[in-house]
Amino acid sequence: MGNSTAEPAECGFGARLVAAVTARGPLCAGIDPHPELLGHWGLSDDVRGLERFALDAVEALAPEVALIKPQSAFFERHGARGIAVLERILLAARDAGALVLLDVKRGDIGSTMAAYAAAYLSDGAPLAADAITVSPYLGIGALDPAFELAGRTGRGVFVLALTSNREGADVQAAVTPTGATVAQSVVDAVAARNAGQRPGGNVGVVVGATAPLGALCLDALNGPILAPGIGAQGARLTDLPEIFGVATRRVVATTSRDLLRHGPGPASLRRAARRVADQAGALLHPPTGQLGGGTPG
Repeated sequence: MGNSTAEPAECGFGARLVAAVTARGPLCAGIDPHPELLGHWGLSDDVRGLERFALDAVEALAPEVALIKPQSAFFERHGARGIAVLERILLAARDAGALVLLDVKRGDIGSTMAAYAAAYLSDGAPLAADAITVSPYLGIGALDPAFELAGRTGRGVFVLALTSNREGADVQAAVTPTGATVAQSVVDAVAARNAGQRPGGNVGVVVGATAPLGALCLDALNGPILAPGIGAQGARLTDLPEIFGVATRRVVATTSRDLLRHGPGPASLRRAARRVADQAGALLHPPTGQLGGGTPG
């Protein structure tokens, strides 16, 4: 993929995500090397333990799920050697057929935002991913360098809209001068960028699976919805159809600690991923006759 021309719609992230979800089920597996999880796996909280944990988790999960989501902070805390591990697992996940969503939540202005975009969305960048998470709270227009570069390279961007942490409501539920909440204004801005794209846009939103019923109107989004908070934060897969309504078919359920606790055995991790992906597929895509999670049949 080149950086000089727009990617055809069928090569863009939105189309590739639809294909991955159809084949493997609407599940995103987080790779979050918490110190507690390292201990649960019998590993030390250092670069050696981080590497063993991350590579084993990716080897078990990346062939089974549509999306792998490494949380960058848990690699950054180990410095340059931790970032080197992150580079390795980005490649390993893609080699296993999963799309990679790098959870970095960057958000800045001008040349700084352009530099963040280049770090994660440029062809050939050491930390290039299929998509990244971004924060819109310096103004969603400040994210244009990421949207534009992702569009040129066929990558995706997920914008935080209504997050699964309690503190988020202080900002996200605030009402703007237009009468919409901040979260709804983010969704509406993303919908405008995705308008007319088929089978869906390359820009998604992050809406926690803990969101109150009716908090957002997502009907016009025309892009993917990442729904974190399942398991450790108290949300359940069975809540998703009621929360998201007609937008349910665009939801990708996200779980990390609740899935990773089934390790370190790769067989138990794979079984858990298949089971959750099958459940997510049955709940979120019931009319399609989808095969479900795990390796495509």
